[in-house]
Amino acid sequence: MTRTNALPAITLAPIDVDDAELLHAWWNEPSVAYEWGNWPTPLSAMRERIERDIEDTNQDNFLVLREDGTPVGAVFLGDQSMADGTARIRFLVDPEHRGRGYARAAVDAAVDFAFGELPLYRLDAEPHTTNAPALAALAGAGFTHEGVKRSACIHRGRRLDLAVLSLLRPEWEAMERPRSWDR
Repeated sequence: MTRTNALPAITLAPIDVDDAELLHAWWNEPSVAYEWGNWPTPLSAMRERIERDIEDTNQDNFLVLREDGTPVGAVFLGDQSMADGTARIRFLVDPEHRGRGYARAAVDAAVDFAFGELPLYRLDAEPHTTNAPALAALAGAGFTHEGVKRSACIHRGRRLDLAVLSLLRPEWEAMERPRSWDR
């Protein structure tokens, strides 16, 4: 698989408690809240969550930074099981920066971290089947659509389906694209 379009240059930086205000704003933004099933939360709860996640060895959470250091989103590798070699990827992009390739660049960088630095074998993602931008970013990064979890969640009184996608280490190894550490 060869990349045809250049993606924006990004860097991943570990999320710290100092990032709580920024993440709180993104987390409570209506489209993110809807896609992720978030209820509005106070800033103090976001700080507590970040503190918990920093201590959790089954999580790696990153801010996505443009070349000039501007935060444009976040990517999360959660539910890590080193015994099974699995993790779940989630990501979000600041509404002001959507549609510019940052989601795809963030997914690529997180995948490179998961398979290049961690002993993971499988990554999965479960966005809503209606979340076309997330599905496109994951497909562009090489994820395979495995199926649908029907009526797996409820938002605003409506049952929604979740798409199940995955990427395996051998598929990543076969990709002909620059790794994030080479850019």
